[in-house]
Amino acid sequence: MKKILATLLTVALLACASAASASDTAPKSVIHVVTVTWKAGTTPEQIQAALDGAQALPAAYAGIARVWTKTIKAQGERTHAIVMEFKDEAALKAYAKSDAQQAWYKVYTPIRERSTTFDITN
Repeated sequence: MKKILATLLTVALLACASAASASDTAPKSVIHVVTVTWKAGTTPEQIQAALDGAQALPAAYAGIARVWTKTIKAQGERTHAIVMEFKDEAALKAYAKSDAQQAWYKVYTPIRERSTTFDITN
């Protein structure tokens, strides 16, 4: 009986340790990935203004923790990626139609031909 109890206790402890370890590597933030094709005739200065506007979003919207805009490699017709890390799903949902989004869209949407968006979390 003591062996069975010890075995069950060991299994329970290992399960708890495994769950705790998984939660350490599984953040609740949301990664918002946008891949972009710019309109024909868009200048490098216009693209840079859109990327700079994305970089300014964390200061304008508290729900955004980080932004990445330096595309190292792109496949297909998409030439740039913009990645935003939202604090959680609620912050992502509240961002839609926010003043910060609308201000950035004034620079971004006039030069965007097409984009594809992925929202990813754990």
